[in-house]
Amino acid sequence: MVKTIRVSEEYHEWLSAHKEGDETMEETLRRMTRGPHPSDVAGLLTEQEAENAKEAVNRLRRGDRDRLDAARSAFESEDAGE
Repeated sequence: MVKTIRVSEEYHEWLSAHKEGDETMEETLRRMTRGPHPSDVAGLLTEQEAENAKEAVNRLRRGDRDRLDAARSAFESEDAGE
């Protein structure tokens, strides 16, 4: 599956300037961000393990969102009291 991402013209120019040889943009992005190639990680997790990992990440993100909302609420109620 292929996805398209939108980047600013400036970022695209910067990234293009860092391409090496006949490297594709994906290869350049992976090198620049140190991301693994999909074939390097394919099969490391079972489908169930991958689903469990996704759920764990989502729980952490919800926790972060809950803490941020609580901090924002406390800050706003403190401002309203002044």
